Amino acid sequence: MREQLRTIIFGTSTPAGARFDQLLILVIIASVLAVMLDTVDGVSQQHGQLLLIAEWAFTILFTIEYLVRIWISDRPGRYIFSFYGIIDLVSILPTYLSLFFVGANYLLIIRILRVLRIFRVLKLVQYSKEAQTLLIAMRNSRRKIIIFMLFVAVLAMVYGALMYLIEGAASGFTSIPRSIYWAIVTITTVGYGDITPGTPLGQALASFVMLTGYAIIAVPTGIVTAELTALSYRMKVQECEACHLASHEKDAKHCKHCGEKLGSAE
Repeated sequence: MREQLRTIIFGTSTPAGARFDQLLILVIIASVLAVMLDTVDGVSQQHGQLLLIAEWAFTILFTIEYLVRIWISDRPGRYIFSFYGIIDLVSILPTYLSLFFVGANYLLIIRILRVLRIFRVLKLVQYSKEAQTLLIAMRNSRRKIIIFMLFVAVLAMVYGALMYLIEGAASGFTSIPRSIYWAIVTITTVGYGDITPGTPLGQALASFVMLTGYAIIAVPTGIVTAELTALSYRMKVQECEACHLASHEKDAKHCKHCGEKLGSAE
């Protein structure tokens, strides 16, 4: 029985495992909706008792699932302290805590985090190659992006200091940090409008900051795009049939992760 349950619960690559995870995701979403509806006054007054019964039913179901996962795990401790193990435990605790602490049941909203299991079902198979290529490009360009972000931070400080000198407290620029906040909001083209320059010189500077913002937005995209272009010449995307790792070198004959022979290797 343990082997069969392990195949169903942890074997997401099997049809039974995929169906189990899909059903589990639907139950998770239903339990979260029950908690959300319980916070609506009209619904809570009319169906409060039904929602309470549903919540305890969900909690008991998730508790059984959590205990079964511990029982069938080869290393129970590894599952308990894993990311999903902690999420599974935290998702059932609020209902029991509500017996001792009023309002603790609303913490059940964190149960939505368990929907992350959908990535185990889908495995992003149709996007795995593209996703890995993008991650490699972003990793290769991280230094350029970091330097660019530091440059933008320095630019925001300069603009903020200038605007503080030009406008001052009369226009809401009461300090350099607050002026830097205005510069960041303006450079990113968010434009809350809570602070605005009132003098012609300040408005001229603001216009220049806005134009700078539009120019800056395209830079990170260009960095990553250039790296993706270069990566397409350096690497040939091959997916390992054993571990599904992609983005191997052009002349790779074996997977760099598990050592399995690649399908296109001669």
